[in-house]
Amino acid sequence: MSGPPPPRTGIVDGMAEMDVALKDAMQIGGAIGVALVDHTSGMALGTVGGGKDFDLITAAAANTDVIRAKLRTMEMLGLNEPIEDVLVTLDSQYHLIRPLTARSGHGLFLYLALHKDRANLAMARHQLRNIEQALEI
Repeated sequence: MSGPPPPRTGIVDGMAEMDVALKDAMQIGGAIGVALVDHTSGMALGTVGGGKDFDLITAAAANTDVIRAKLRTMEMLGLNEPIEDVLVTLDSQYHLIRPLTARSGHGLFLYLALHKDRANLAMARHQLRNIEQALEI
């Protein structure tokens, strides 16, 4: 017989949830790599994927500039809406940046790179939204 699940242990559970979320994101069709990034420091808290031809740590850190610029622009324009996601389209890739909306996720974003010819952008956005909503950091 199994008893009740063990109590949540904060940081350890958050790290386990992050690992599961990142692995789930890599199941999105066409995924190259995914990272959970702190946009205040530029540090990737976790990554899955990438490779010798795609430095995910560098890409994640550099995309903090993208999200910061968009946040500044929205502030200048007086737009008080949350960013759902930012899409960068290249010839062969999509790059999705999705800020976490939960209070505990403030300052964090998911960054997902996809092979354009293997990805369904609408489905990728939908799946990333579901992963973000399930993630509690």
